Amino acid sequence: MNFKTLDLNLLRVFDEVMAERSLTKAAHNLALTQPAVSNALRRLRETVGDDLMRRSTVKGHGQGLEPTPRALALWPDVRAALAQLQTSLSPDVFDPRAASNTFVLAMADATAAEIVPSLLAITEAEAPGVSLRIVPLSTRDPRGLLEREDADLAIGYFPAVLADITAKLQAGSTANFDHARLYDGEYVCVMRRGHPLAKKKLTLDAFCSARHLLVSFSGRPYGFTDEALASLGRKRRIVLTVNQFFTAGRVVLQSDVLTVLPRHFVRVADSAGELVIKRLPFDVPVVHVDALWHRSTQQSSAYQWLREVVERSARGVFE
Repeated sequence: MNFKTLDLNLLRVFDEVMAERSLTKAAHNLALTQPAVSNALRRLRETVGDDLMRRSTVKGHGQGLEPTPRALALWPDVRAALAQLQTSLSPDVFDPRAASNTFVLAMADATAAEIVPSLLAITEAEAPGVSLRIVPLSTRDPRGLLEREDADLAIGYFPAVLADITAKLQAGSTANFDHARLYDGEYVCVMRRGHPLAKKKLTLDAFCSARHLLVSFSGRPYGFTDEALASLGRKRRIVLTVNQFFTAGRVVLQSDVLTVLPRHFVRVADSAGELVIKRLPFDVPVVHVDALWHRSTQQSSAYQWLREVVERSARGVFE
C-alpha cells in the first residue's frame, strides 16, 4: 500500500461502514449516495488488498455486513487517528454550564446505586443542561460497547481487560483503551437475618454446603468466588443465577440462599437491617472498580470533564 497516495476520505467511509455495518446507513450519515460509498469501499479494498466487508451470513441480519479479520484489526487505529485529527483541527472547548451533551455510562446496578446520586448532584450543580444515561453492564469486557459508541464510559471490574491493556503496552503495541481506578471493593457473604447460619460462625464447610445465588452479568453460573473455591479444591451449590445485585438482595431477604455482594452495596440495599453480613471464609482478590474508555475520546474536553466528575463522585462516596 502506498500511503502517500491514499485518499483519507476513504478512511472516513470505512469508519462509518464499520460503525453501522450497513452501506445504506453509512451513506445517510455521510450525506453520500450508496454507490459512492460502495465505490469508496472498493477503492480502499484495492489499496489494502483485503475484502474488508462481506455480506452477513447470520440469520436475521438482513442485508447487513460482516467485517473481515483485517477490517477488525484496522478499525481501532483508523477510528483513533480520525478522532485525533478532528481534535487537532477543531479543538473543542467544553463549557459545563452551557453544555447540553448527553453522556452514556455503562455500569452494574450496584455501582450505579453507589456513585450515581453523587454524580447527579455534581452534574446538576456544574452542568445543569447535561443529561446522563445509565445503561446495564452485561459483560466483564465492555470494549465492544465502547468501540461501537454505545457507551462513552464503562465502570466496573475488568481484570482481563486491564491485563490485556498492560500486556500490549509492555510489548510496545498500541492500546486503544485507557482506564482509571475509582475505588477498591470488598465482597462479603450476605444472608437474611433469620437464616440458620446468621448467628453461627461461617465456616468453609458451611458455606460450601449452603444453597447459593450468583450475580452474573453474562448468565454464566461461575464467578470469581467459584474460582477462589476451585483453587482450594472446593465448590458451592448455585441454585439461582440473576443479573442484578438488587434482585439478589430481594431474593436473599425472602429465602435461605446465600449470596456474595459488594460490602458498600449492602449498605444501600439493606431493608431495615434485615440482611446479615459475614466475611467470606476464604481469600478472594480485592475487586478493583475502574472507569474504562476508548482512546479516541482521550483529548476531548467534554469526555475529560465526564471522567473527572465520575472520579470525584467515587471519591465522595468511598473516601
